[in-house]
Amino acid sequence: MRRTFASEYLDAMISISDLDFHFGSRTLYDNASLHIKPKDKIGLIGLNGTGKSTLLRLLVGEYKADGGSISMAKDVSLGFLNQDLLSYDTHESILHVAMQAFEEALELQKKIDEILVQFETDYSDELVDKLATMQERFEALGGYTMQARAEEILEGLGFSTEDLTKPLKSFSGGWRMRVMLAKILLQQPSLLLLDEPTNHLDLPSIKWIENYLADYEGAVIIVSHDRAFLDRTTNTTVEVLGGKLVPYAGNYSYYLEEKEERNLIQKGAFENQQAQIRQAERFIERFKAKASKAKQAQSRVKALDKLERIEDVAQDAAKINMKFTFKVEPGRHILRMEHVTKKYDQKLIFRDTNVHIERGDKIALIGANGKGKSTLMRLVAGTEAPTAGKHQLGHNVIMSFYAQHQLESLTLDNEILQEMSEAGSKRNDMELRSVLGSFLFTGEEVFKKIKVLSGGEKSRVALAKTLISEANFLLLDEPTNHLDMVSVNILIQALEQYEGTFIVISHDRYFVENVATKIWFIEDFQLKEYPGTYAEYELWQEDREKAAKKAGLPSPSAHKPQPKEDPRPAPAANGPDAKKAAKELAEVEARITGLEKELAVYEAQLADAAIYANASQLKDTTLKFETVKKELAAQTKRWEELM
Repeated sequence: MRRTFASEYLDAMISISDLDFHFGSRTLYDNASLHIKPKDKIGLIGLNGTGKSTLLRLLVGEYKADGGSISMAKDVSLGFLNQDLLSYDTHESILHVAMQAFEEALELQKKIDEILVQFETDYSDELVDKLATMQERFEALGGYTMQARAEEILEGLGFSTEDLTKPLKSFSGGWRMRVMLAKILLQQPSLLLLDEPTNHLDLPSIKWIENYLADYEGAVIIVSHDRAFLDRTTNTTVEVLGGKLVPYAGNYSYYLEEKEERNLIQKGAFENQQAQIRQAERFIERFKAKASKAKQAQSRVKALDKLERIEDVAQDAAKINMKFTFKVEPGRHILRMEHVTKKYDQKLIFRDTNVHIERGDKIALIGANGKGKSTLMRLVAGTEAPTAGKHQLGHNVIMSFYAQHQLESLTLDNEILQEMSEAGSKRNDMELRSVLGSFLFTGEEVFKKIKVLSGGEKSRVALAKTLISEANFLLLDEPTNHLDMVSVNILIQALEQYEGTFIVISHDRYFVENVATKIWFIEDFQLKEYPGTYAEYELWQEDREKAAKKAGLPSPSAHKPQPKEDPRPAPAANGPDAKKAAKELAEVEARITGLEKELAVYEAQLADAAIYANASQLKDTTLKFETVKKELAAQTKRWEELM
């Protein structure tokens, strides 16, 4: 059943009625309708290529409908975040770019400044009245708080205070997109149109924007493949299906349940109708030549011609069954990295960190961008050397590394099947076509050239190549980028069936929750591990945050400043001073290890809610925690000096 919006029509700020739109001979929308109310939070979903982004461009007027209408209330303002904004470039600071959202207030500020200059020679009543009027309007526009608001949103999206004065030109595409998102949020349009807003956000920034949208007073339409994000930010789901806009009165999880119920009803109606059709066809075939029944038979032929056929339920949840083969079985220990330090010039990434990976580990590496996740992956892969420390790969370990830049290594003139054949797995064409079928390349599609594929299709080819490599240890850096929900589900199934060891970097919480049994995160320039699922990790992290807040301590997940470099010259590489320094370094490292273990004990105690019922115990534990923390900081500083 399709929900109608007839009763809500008068409340709608935007009404889409009988919309038709075509790309060449291809129909994207056919008589589609939807009404958007002022506080709607809509998740717009559907398979890739069904027209989700196209609908957003129709709303902002970039495309013109072939039929039907899109009507808006006069006071509706739109803010559109899309991938085209990546091309915007300027030498202006990111704070200045974000504050362009306050166009009228900024213009008014210039005029106020001009009047203040005039006051030096002209202090007339007329000028005073003019200034008062402008200042009143400036205050109404939020002019006195606009910089603070811009700074708050930019820092919420992951920028440091120091970043705010840096030119937009100095940032990568993903960070520029965050600046454009900040600008749109500051404009506070009555309808936000967000096309894949989480594509360039790390996990802390995704959580921040979820909280922001929860309190947003306007309407929002979000196109996203991030299921967890949609669940937390939307109250209505609209599916683009068969050229129609099909609404569901709930978030994505509600949509899945409701759609299953609707499909059951539709399947039952379809099967009943098919049974009636078969019965009618048998009657017609049996009696069409019999004179006494010919009239009845003809009547049933006409009835069948007029019958409005119920469509069968489309199967859009792809199920796969992949057979993984390994050339050799690895030993128990896949990888050991001990006392690893990594620096780029004077910038510290890791300090005395250890990595132990056992056979069968399913690990997700999560956290904010800029903390060293991709660097760690390259250290694990051996494609980058540590500044100090050991890297030891286990016996019979065969590694395969997937990262976004590998899409560029695909041979553009190859056909998909040819690209797979050249991957070196020694599988025959039938086996390769079976694998490609699991990744949604069926029939003649396997003969498409790589160069004509979309970003998502190239990602699927590269992932398929990685998975057939017969490697027993996979490194997957952001494998869900550019993948739609169906493709993410396929990758989840593939990794569930994979019997080897893997590490994935991902900000997709649904994906991480379904593939990982261990969570890695980077804190205080070291790798740390939580031995459980992502959902369990989140609860544990929340307890830590609450405990730290109650104890008046900084958040354990807060980004720590870089250790200061000692300006004194390093000791000589040889001689008694060097030997003495090396001995002290070993002692300090041992002390740091002991202090970190001791600190972890106090952290665990402070994370236990029961401790807050005993004031004296809480005070004692907090004092011990602070003492150990200060000692650790002192020892760490000395370690930096010795290094």
